[in-house]
Amino acid sequence: MTYPDTITLAKGAHKDRSDGLCLLEAVAWFAGEPHSDHPACVSPVLAAYGRSLNDALGDDSRRLLIPFISVLSRTAGDGLDEARGYLALDWIIRVYTPAWLDVAGLTREARALRDLRCISDMAAVQDARPVVLSAWDAAWAAARAAAGAAAGAAAGAALAPTVAALQESALALYKDMLHPESKS
Repeated sequence: MTYPDTITLAKGAHKDRSDGLCLLEAVAWFAGEPHSDHPACVSPVLAAYGRSLNDALGDDSRRLLIPFISVLSRTAGDGLDEARGYLALDWIIRVYTPAWLDVAGLTREARALRDLRCISDMAAVQDARPVVLSAWDAAWAAARAAAGAAAGAAAGAALAPTVAALQESALALYKDMLHPESKS
């Protein structure tokens, strides 16, 4: 099956194809499975991340997920989920969290997380733990200090560049998670 330029991926789950398709529903369709956003042919790690990413992206960015449809349909049981999990954890610790710490002005903590070695095994997780906990403590302290009504109105516009950059990075991570063996 090929997907024409007219396919549109939509946010959320849908009762059937006539109601729309999210990424995982499109994969189920491609694979000949019943309509579902939990197709059996997809790695559980990639499926969970794909559902979240599909719903987090705007309509234009969501189109960038279409090329993943055929590859995703062959990932269940391929033995790569542990590597995918570490890729995702590494991204959360060394990319996503530092981006938000920078927004909060916690650049020292952001740099400490970025400077950690790649999170690719349990030893790296254990080594990262004190740095992550320190960043966590600093972030909560900053959040408590900044609490109040003044942040509300200005937050949306100020956060938009960070949201856009993280969405682009999340798409790249998803591509890497499809073939984690090439990232080792």
